[in-house]
Amino acid sequence: MKVLGLIPARGGSKGIPGKNIKELKGKPLIAYSIASAKKAELLSRLVLSSDDASIIEIAKAHGLEVPFKRPQELSQDDTPSIEVIQHALKFFLEKGEKFDAVCLLQPTTPFRRNGLIDEAIQKLEQGEFDSVISVREIPENYNPHWAFEEKDGKLKIATGESTPIPRRQELPKAYHRDGAVYVTRSKIILEGSLLGEKIGFVDTTKDPYVNIDTSDDWERAENILKQ
Repeated sequence: MKVLGLIPARGGSKGIPGKNIKELKGKPLIAYSIASAKKAELLSRLVLSSDDASIIEIAKAHGLEVPFKRPQELSQDDTPSIEVIQHALKFFLEKGEKFDAVCLLQPTTPFRRNGLIDEAIQKLEQGEFDSVISVREIPENYNPHWAFEEKDGKLKIATGESTPIPRRQELPKAYHRDGAVYVTRSKIILEGSLLGEKIGFVDTTKDPYVNIDTSDDWERAENILKQ
């Protein structure tokens, strides 16, 4: 399976200015994802998608390939990730290079255990999945079968059931995406979906984790590295 590794990093972050290249314990944030990706054995090619000259310069300094500059219209706050990935795929298709899948590695989730990327790629290759994503288990107290949503001033169970599951032991496991790894077949991406219908997963519940969006998240990342 030929897999394109893609690290997306636009400029103009509002929550934490210059977030993608801000130094986290002496290294630019993006360097953590680059290092993880370079340890993977199953990525056929690893590239950056960015609109920002400073990010491009630092990424190159850490050995990341930058074959194109992302268009400004695909670098806005509300630009969907799927359009960024499609742009990269189409860039290579126009040059006659095809990939079976794309592995999206977001810099804002910097901590990935060794082997995680290859584990996700292998699962996609060996299974009948449209995509494989990294997930973390949701604590029982927040399980959707015990969660409520509001409608017209009243609460209803989030799953649509009429009564909640009574016992903790009967709750099915529930997960949330952690953003560390997405591996999706190119066909699914070009059809306009990041996940498709058949979604496999790799469990990262026991791994160190932070998804950096705020200054509090940044502080948590620093604390993880101290430990």
